[in-house]
Amino acid sequence: MSETAVRPLALVTGASSGIGLELAKQFAEHGYDLIVAAEDTELEAAALQLRGLGAAVSPVRADLTRRGEVEKLVAAVRGAGRPLDAAALNAGVGVGGRFAETDLDAEIGMVELNCVSTLHLAKRVVQDMVARGEGRILFTSSVASQAPEPFQAVYSATKAFVQFLALGIREELAGTGVTVTALLPGPTDTEFFDRGDLTDTKLGASDSKDDPALVARQGFEGLMKGETSVFAGSVSSKLMGRLSALMPDALAGKTHKPITAPGSAEK
Repeated sequence: MSETAVRPLALVTGASSGIGLELAKQFAEHGYDLIVAAEDTELEAAALQLRGLGAAVSPVRADLTRRGEVEKLVAAVRGAGRPLDAAALNAGVGVGGRFAETDLDAEIGMVELNCVSTLHLAKRVVQDMVARGEGRILFTSSVASQAPEPFQAVYSATKAFVQFLALGIREELAGTGVTVTALLPGPTDTEFFDRGDLTDTKLGASDSKDDPALVARQGFEGLMKGETSVFAGSVSSKLMGRLSALMPDALAGKTHKPITAPGSAEK
């Protein structure tokens, strides 16, 4: 690419830390400029890191549980002065615990972020990419999308929504020049478990969580290849995801219960 050539542009949500930040680094290292979004104050520090990799970076502070804030991000993308070449719809949170005891407002907020904002952004991104005739979209799903998750019942349901949304859109867009890839990480060493009140579970307390940089690299490579789904992380994480998909739902739920139960880390 010549110095005067326009670099491709990527959007990454949930980009202030974890898998989102590592995905943004992958784009930056492969010659993309970036629009990065998150609601927390860590976003500016993340943008500084990404600029250090040679990317032009536009950070957008936005609470994506609010539809007006989603449209603010859409306006920033459309106002960039060039088309969007890739989008990583990664923003998401978890809420864990016994369903009878978990906070309803927290779970509704999780549905708004994980499902509604992902749908909203995907609609706008797909419309623009289809009109242009090219583009790449990565949805961050989860191995939790593959089977019921006791004590993470609403979270796994949100990720099942994301997974099926991605796969359905992918089939619709065949032949349009726009590809859709679902990224399915296993347990990853991010702030997810702290934020989701999951650190007292065997899953949350495990020392064998995957490196988010590895997950992001595998997701980026799958996106560039146009793969349908990428089970990312270690060999054991990939195997866990594929086995969950093959098990009958009732059996998978019973299998996951001992590692997702509150207090199971102490047993």
